[in-house]
Amino acid sequence: MSVYNQPRRRVIQLIILGAVLVIIIRLFFLQVVEKKYAKLSDANAIQRKVVYPSRGIIYDRRNQSVLRNDVMYDLVVTPSQVKNIDTAYLCEILQIDKEEFINRIQTAIKKSGRVRQSVFAALLRPEIFGRLQESLYLFQPGFELIQRQIRSYPYSSAANILGYIGEVSTQMLANTNYSAYQMGDYLGMTGLEKTYESVLMGQRGIQYWVKDNLNRLQGPYENGEFDTAAIAGKNLRLSLDIELQMLGERLMRNKIGSIVAIDPQTGGILAMVSSPTYDPNLLTGSYRARNFSKLFSDTTKPLFNRAMQGTYPPGSSMKPLTALVALDEGVITPSFGYPCRGGYYACGSRIGCEHSEPGHAANLRLAISHSCNSYFVNLYRMVVDSRQWGGVKKGHQRWYDYMTSFGLGHRLGIDIPGEYPGYVVDSAGMNKRYRGQWNSCTELFVGMGQGAVAVTPLQMSNAMCIIANHGFYYLPHFVSSIDNDNTDLLTKFREKHVVAHASDSVYKYVILGMQDVVESGTGRKAQVEGVTVCGKTGTAENNAIVNGKLTKLKNHAFFVAFAPRDNPKIAITVLVENSGYGGTYSAPIAGLMIEKYLNDTISTKKRDVMKTMLEYNTIDPVVREKSKLDSLNGATAKLTTEQILSLYFRNESAQAVPKKKPVTK
Repeated sequence: MSVYNQPRRRVIQLIILGAVLVIIIRLFFLQVVEKKYAKLSDANAIQRKVVYPSRGIIYDRRNQSVLRNDVMYDLVVTPSQVKNIDTAYLCEILQIDKEEFINRIQTAIKKSGRVRQSVFAALLRPEIFGRLQESLYLFQPGFELIQRQIRSYPYSSAANILGYIGEVSTQMLANTNYSAYQMGDYLGMTGLEKTYESVLMGQRGIQYWVKDNLNRLQGPYENGEFDTAAIAGKNLRLSLDIELQMLGERLMRNKIGSIVAIDPQTGGILAMVSSPTYDPNLLTGSYRARNFSKLFSDTTKPLFNRAMQGTYPPGSSMKPLTALVALDEGVITPSFGYPCRGGYYACGSRIGCEHSEPGHAANLRLAISHSCNSYFVNLYRMVVDSRQWGGVKKGHQRWYDYMTSFGLGHRLGIDIPGEYPGYVVDSAGMNKRYRGQWNSCTELFVGMGQGAVAVTPLQMSNAMCIIANHGFYYLPHFVSSIDNDNTDLLTKFREKHVVAHASDSVYKYVILGMQDVVESGTGRKAQVEGVTVCGKTGTAENNAIVNGKLTKLKNHAFFVAFAPRDNPKIAITVLVENSGYGGTYSAPIAGLMIEKYLNDTISTKKRDVMKTMLEYNTIDPVVREKSKLDSLNGATAKLTTEQILSLYFRNESAQAVPKKKPVTK
């Protein structure tokens, strides 16, 4: 061998020797120094269990828990480990046949593969769990019981607000947004459960358990030295008043519609009722999937949140906004009047008005209190035709800008998913709709809340906050605070949004007109003793295609309000579909809600009013006959009128609804 190759040979030898020494030292460390891996390597004796954390609790504004965590169990399977078990006995316990057993095994393989766990039987009923727990060793190592926490709802209320939790799907796991989840995990699917999933879910833990020769768990391995503790989810504190919510749901029973009540000073939502509704307990436990299917197909659409997804022409409830635009732009003063004689004729055809007596629209305050259609369609035309814009197209765009600043025509950004934007048509939309050939007469109906405008009840409640606050609002939201919060989830709900910059005196005349509506006009049934309520009724025309023809149906009834007039604490919208005029049913319901919130009681003088509201039914008989909702809701739906009244009126004196003992974590 050449002398020149000797150093190279030694270098190679030294490299090999060094690599061997590194491997030996590492093996020595893992097997002698580091005990953890050596101890856990005995897979036949040690079982790894995932510990699911307690999900965060949700509390209302009075610190009453509106839901709680209960424990149930899933039976999970690892298909590759299912060998030599008594299939017939397992099928007997689970109350399934062999064909279903095979189908579930095949489904598990498709979802998670042969070597990963998958749910075989979800949320076992107590009687099945008891039998299975006694005999589980007969089916191991292929089958295992996993503890799950499910929600239960002591008040059986606020279903569309709270939402529900369900098992993560394979489609979700393919999305990087769900990378923190595993097959079999549960997460929020709708409502607050979905929006605040990141803080409610907590953090999983791990436990190691010793098994005997029959695969039965004997206890923690090494006294839990290698376990990782689960971290509980954070609690949510809501602006929601659960007792006010329950009252609203009771008042809206047998009706289609919604109620939205907001605290104008914070934007916190006090109640959001969508009717018909359902008991949230239906979407927990082993019957969740079956109940969801029934709710989804029910003719009354209980899963549809009408409070923020239903869109309607606001009718006369929009007239205060029309007045604010005209005042803010200086088009009119509060003393401006219009000589209405029962109709508006300036655009070539008559637009009818409920009043024809002279002087009923002699100024803004009177026009609001008498709800004069002529006055407000004329205001719209005056605004968009104002010379300062240089043309109706720019004028209408200015009108559109005002409406969007009031929160119409777009999503407000509430903290539960699924909000609908409604619509307000801008100048580009008008050009498209009328091929550029239009003027202030074309859509003058928007001045009185009809035509090219549709709103959600949530948007109208927010608009009432603007008037109540003299020109500003906070984004409507449910969550006031999160325990031990270090996120910025709530930042946007604390930002003040200023809209029309009109003076307090300008708002004063609009507010006084709304006060007159309640004290002497169509909203008299919303009166609350000792409280100055400001409101506006609205009748939304309801047209639909029936048998291929545009048919006029019974109108939807709006009532919007806030109270007290000075330092307001509640802004509310009540919508009852197919009920005619807003003053007949929507106004009394609003009055009861306002009184309950402000006084925490309802006067005995309102007993007959409340009884009428509880008994009134607006649901079409055909729709109601096909609906199975009452049978699903069970005891919640079976309370009689007198039973409900007894909760609020006892011994001929007003009583608050008895408070249930808060369920704490």
